[in-house]
Amino acid sequence: VLLKIGCAGQTIRVDFPLGTPSEQVREKVAAYVWEWFDLEQNLSGFYEMARQDKVLHQLVQNYYGLRIIRIPDLFEALTWAIIGQQINLPFAYTLKKRFVDINELRSLQFTTRKAEYIIEVAKAMATGQVTKESLRHMNDRQHVQKTLLGIRGVGLWTADYVMMKCFADPAAFPVADVGLQNALKSRLGLQRKPTVDEIMDLGANWEGWQAYATFYLWRS
Repeated sequence: VLLKIGCAGQTIRVDFPLGTPSEQVREKVAAYVWEWFDLEQNLSGFYEMARQDKVLHQLVQNYYGLRIIRIPDLFEALTWAIIGQQINLPFAYTLKKRFVDINELRSLQFTTRKAEYIIEVAKAMATGQVTKESLRHMNDRQHVQKTLLGIRGVGLWTADYVMMKCFADPAAFPVADVGLQNALKSRLGLQRKPTVDEIMDLGANWEGWQAYATFYLWRS
């Protein structure tokens, strides 16, 4: 279903350029957009914490209302996270576009290892070994993380990124992320990127909102 998202005042407006679909389809679209823009998340606790935080207090003024843009589809979230491992963002976007357009991975400059990882993720999801629904019904976030880490090619950064973007876990904290490290280096006027331990210390005040703290720092 082709849809165009805009705004009318304080309201999200969804238009259907190819004609209005049935009410049932429109309800599915509304649910997708609601999940996509993380609209079920009440950010009042995040803003209350961030206004008292030396790193975040200015950012929440600059970007007030900004929400994590999620990746509702688990296969897309895992694939995008694996594609983005250890490369810069522009090249990651290039690989993603090639992956969507054509399916011969090695000829598209995917490394052999990344191609193997993505094919294994596809197999795991095609056979039902890994599903978004089964992970969603796990009450323990550590169990979700452990299950994701059991997938070949998924390390801590990838698991935390997927938990943040696909499962709306506000406590997901990809501490090894280079973008997060660079943002903190810039915000704090450091001569070098902070270490993982230093980021964990800075994030001690962000408990329960690490994903949103990371997202606002990325935006900066």
